[in-house]
Amino acid sequence: MNKIDKKKVLITGMAGFIGHHLAKLLVASNYEVVGLDNINDYYDQNLKLARLRDLGFDTTKIEYNTLLKIENNAFIKLDLTDLENIKQLFKEQQFDLVVNLAAQAGVRYSLENPHSYVDSNITGFLNILESCRAFPVEHLVFASSSSVYGLSEDIPFQEDNCTDHPLAMYAASKKANEMMAHSYANLYNIPCTGLRFFTVYGPWGRPDMALHIFTKAIVENKEFEVFNNGNMSRDFTYVADIVESIKRLLPKPPKENNQEFNPQKPIPSKSSKRYQLFNIGNNSPVALMDYVKAVEKALGKKGKIIFKPMQPGDVKSTYANVENLFNYIGFKPQTKLEDGIKAFVDKYLELENVKGEE
Repeated sequence: MNKIDKKKVLITGMAGFIGHHLAKLLVASNYEVVGLDNINDYYDQNLKLARLRDLGFDTTKIEYNTLLKIENNAFIKLDLTDLENIKQLFKEQQFDLVVNLAAQAGVRYSLENPHSYVDSNITGFLNILESCRAFPVEHLVFASSSSVYGLSEDIPFQEDNCTDHPLAMYAASKKANEMMAHSYANLYNIPCTGLRFFTVYGPWGRPDMALHIFTKAIVENKEFEVFNNGNMSRDFTYVADIVESIKRLLPKPPKENNQEFNPQKPIPSKSSKRYQLFNIGNNSPVALMDYVKAVEKALGKKGKIIFKPMQPGDVKSTYANVENLFNYIGFKPQTKLEDGIKAFVDKYLELENVKGEE
């Protein structure tokens, strides 16, 4: 990509786990990046600030609705529910592309605070759609989730499976995002691609995720809980594979009048409008106890496990069919679990050492 055709991309949730990795990749790939995040306290804000520092920002200069700029990267602290300032940002920056990763995450937290999912994931996403309508973009890529498959045990999950049985508000909000995006693709011709992420892991991962919880407990010689008595499996997907897939998708927005769409037999993943859905997973489910053993191996230390029954809102297994995405972008996740876990553990220990020195 040369200077003339350099694209400007907005990444919402840039201080988040995936957003941080995507920003690094896109800046290195000669995109002009503007990142947005409200840096809320759902989990440790210091980790979010450390990710921003890793991207080169002086976090002591962060003020609400003030753009910090360094070369091809910029950051603004904004809340997605702040429609007036979101629209003003779109007006000033004239984005070519948008990647919406900002969301209230977590399945179990939705049992405690369901309203936060409506604010961030529904109202916030509506504001992004409205801004894309007012200031048209070439492609809106947005994060959905494997959790939309809910009660389905029809595995491996395919994009055209039924997703009408979500198990928690997080999943329901992501299903709503898919429907909202399709309506805006229909009404305003906004090219939208939804990505159903499958258990993303890797360096700089969130503290509320299993890998971080297991690692921290083992390092500190503390007990940790494993649910459904360990009888679970997940399609763990390494974060570098996720962001590489997004990078390849950005210049490939869905086209109008897709001939694969049959209005007599409509399917969820395709449309005659500029809209499409993809699974983005490793296509290789791993038993949860094998995951724990890989963490123990990376740390050279056994964990103290407490087995617990299944938690409300959890699913027993996830497994992604990713053929549609592979056929579309010519790439599928390929990082070995052992390599990905080692990379996480190395970064975790490094960050803990830095914290200890401060």
